[in-house]
Amino acid sequence: MYHLIRIKNYLILLLLSISFSFLNVSAIVKPTKDFYVNDYANILSNETEEYIISKSSKLASIDGTQIVVVTVKNLEGNSLESYATKLFREFGIGDKNKNNGLLLLLALEERKFRVEVGYGLEGILPDGKTGRFQDEYIIPYLKENKWDEGIKNGYDAFYAEIVEQNNLDLSYNKPIEKNNSNSFSYVVASIFGLILGTIVGSALQTTCFRNKKTRKTLKKLSFISAIMGFLAFVLMTIVFCSLTSFALIENEISSFLIFFIVGTFCALFSTGKGSYGGGFSSFGSSGGGFSGGGGSSGGGGSSRGF
Repeated sequence: MYHLIRIKNYLILLLLSISFSFLNVSAIVKPTKDFYVNDYANILSNETEEYIISKSSKLASIDGTQIVVVTVKNLEGNSLESYATKLFREFGIGDKNKNNGLLLLLALEERKFRVEVGYGLEGILPDGKTGRFQDEYIIPYLKENKWDEGIKNGYDAFYAEIVEQNNLDLSYNKPIEKNNSNSFSYVVASIFGLILGTIVGSALQTTCFRNKKTRKTLKKLSFISAIMGFLAFVLMTIVFCSLTSFALIENEISSFLIFFIVGTFCALFSTGKGSYGGGFSSFGSSGGGFSGGGGSSGGGGSSRGF
């Protein structure tokens, strides 16, 4: 009798495991017979779909690189990043050995966009660049619910970059850059982070210099202020010139944090009349059609909301 109960419990656990596995898999959409375009949100025109299928199939025939576009109504409770990674692996985007796949994912209800990059393309498509491409070529259109324009323009940007960087014998269309206010928000975040960091660094300097031992140590390290000042100058130049192309600065939060740290160190190690003299100096798959090549992604890429 005892053994029968144990067997029954094992069977229940097995059935539950299978059920949960099925639910987890069903949350991720399956590739259509066209593979390169999977418009589950039903927002793309036939012309856009045919354009992407034609371009992607030609690209894949050259060196196995695959660009796949997927739109979904919602993420079924998943995070955008985890959904994109699962979907990328489920589809097997890109060549199995080269891992040169690229996924463009739009979640309609969440109003989010994700670019997922295969291992083999991360060298030419780092996170900062994929974020910049979204800001310049995709998101401005999506904010206006211009799905065809945003998807097609973004697709052209990534397609052209892959063709150019890999010196492929393929024609491509240059994307159209649309003005976006994100650059201004990056600058504001950077300046605010630098100012706040300077204030915090100044306060820390005042506290540290109350202790004679600490004061002596920090005086010896004061040369760091010159280095930090130069670094701050370089970073500020990057912000105003090409902020989004700098891989470390992918969004406003990372921009703020970098400049906050710079401002803090500048003020903390500044020379001049600090607390020991007053003030401080600082730098202000269904059958048929196309299919995946077995490629994989390690979570590289970037996400944006619109």
